[in-house]
Amino acid sequence: MSDAPKKLVIGSMAVAGIVALLAVADLATGIPFSGVHSKLMDILFLVAAAIVGYLSWDAYRDLR
Repeated sequence: MSDAPKKLVIGSMAVAGIVALLAVADLATGIPFSGVHSKLMDILFLVAAAIVGYLSWDAYRDLR
């Protein structure tokens, strides 16, 4: 079996984590986006990152 699916799943977990960290940072300090979008968008980014993170984790368990 190729290593590509596992790398893709791990990559999507990493991207979801980065999006979540940036959304939390923007909610807490206003950095890195400093008001480009509202707090609602930050919350939606957190929800989306959580969903992608969960789906990636579930897919990773299936690949093992």
